[in-house]
Amino acid sequence: MSSRKQTPPSFPWTEGEKYSSNNNSKFKEIFYYFFTLNTIPYVLVRCCALLFLFLSASWLLLLLFCFPPTTTTTSSNDVVREQAQVAEPQSPFKIPTCDKNMSVYVYTLPPQFNLGLLSQCNNLSIKANMCPAVANSGLGQPLNYSRIGHSAVTSSWYITHQYTAEIIFHARLQNHPCRVQDPARATLFYVPFYGGFDALSKYREANLTVRDELTFSLVDYIQAQPWWQRNHGKDHFMALGTVVWDFMRTVNNASASSSSSSKVRTPGTLLKLPAAENMSVLIIERHPWQPNQYGIPYPSYFHPSTWREMVAWQRMMRLMERPHLFSFVGARRKNKAAIRNEFIRQCGESTRCKLLKCEGPDGARKCLQPREIMRVMTRSQFCLQAPGDTPTRRSTFDSVLAGCVPVFFSRHTAYSQYAWYLPGDASRYSVYIDEKSNASRRIEEELLKISSERVKMMREEIIDLMPSLTYAHPNATDFGFGDAVDVALASLAKHIGELINSN
Repeated sequence: MSSRKQTPPSFPWTEGEKYSSNNNSKFKEIFYYFFTLNTIPYVLVRCCALLFLFLSASWLLLLLFCFPPTTTTTSSNDVVREQAQVAEPQSPFKIPTCDKNMSVYVYTLPPQFNLGLLSQCNNLSIKANMCPAVANSGLGQPLNYSRIGHSAVTSSWYITHQYTAEIIFHARLQNHPCRVQDPARATLFYVPFYGGFDALSKYREANLTVRDELTFSLVDYIQAQPWWQRNHGKDHFMALGTVVWDFMRTVNNASASSSSSSKVRTPGTLLKLPAAENMSVLIIERHPWQPNQYGIPYPSYFHPSTWREMVAWQRMMRLMERPHLFSFVGARRKNKAAIRNEFIRQCGESTRCKLLKCEGPDGARKCLQPREIMRVMTRSQFCLQAPGDTPTRRSTFDSVLAGCVPVFFSRHTAYSQYAWYLPGDASRYSVYIDEKSNASRRIEEELLKISSERVKMMREEIIDLMPSLTYAHPNATDFGFGDAVDVALASLAKHIGELINSN
């Protein structure tokens, strides 16, 4: 999006300077008259002239001292920040409400099922120390984003890990206005099991008994609760922070694991257990053909506490200059994700594409820094969303947050995943190019076919989607917009109500 060029400020003395030469010529004529006609003594004329010059200089210095000239230097980012801070009298969003059909009871589980896992955060992942990621209720470490934001939103940015949705969800429901302390009043029952982190901590565990121990313990515990019996778990739900394939191993099936290699990932069995199949499962990547699974957004980096922060960020994204036609953030992959290699090639050869290559020590480091990612995406009109190890990717939600229109190459990256959150007409907010088509070999050419007016309409659509795809700060109690958790609760309440009433 191109922004208006700033008109240099006009200075009050500009017009006067036009006539300075004429005034000087008249002054010279007067002097010439006195000197040539000798009407007064020469010394007196000289004294008068010096006095005149002295008084003029003194007056000029006085003006400069009292009214110094100002030079206004305005960058495009300054303009964006200034215009984004326009005050709103009240929230422009539809504020969710709690009624008799949406009241949530949060189970207080034994700590080994959630917070106890986090106490061993340095052992949660074989790839990294997760202690910084699980801090601040799963938001991660605070991020100073002042270089791109402004004071109204900079305190709401965090280095949020892509797998912490289950922690954030739990923290949000602890303070949610729809939470009830009396289970007899509840229509929904939330089971705060950190199954994703249990899966991560046993990523290469070949012993299936050890691998499934906590899962079986959870199921036994929940089924023993009196409120489970009321509807056999149909009004119960859990939120999981990793992808569905971490939980889909058939019980006692060792074919998905290997006892001879510690490098093979061993899926868990949670979502194959009958009890879990009775529950609703909210997860960042669902199985497209499992009716009890519902996709929820990956957490991005922005967690506003008020609606004003959200409005300010939306305005900034509308005003941002976007010099890059498209961009790609990612690394090369093999096998099914090899199309990424083609994207990297095309982007590298194009003057209209910005590439953030997540390879090598420097590239890998940059791709872990939200500021680097957002700097690329906020300056791009389109963001390529190639499948990675699995069909979905957190980058989809980063691009929405950046006001960058996502370009998908698999329908399972978003369309079959997040029906509660995205419009049914995908062309309103995204571009789809079949990865097997010839069009995927000429991405720039395809994107150039889209009119600027349509790009603007799509960008406006995704900016409007920002609140519902964002996880608000868990400590906020009255932020004035419906976030990802609110959307999930409302959709779940409607679904479960229909399910129970139909029986």
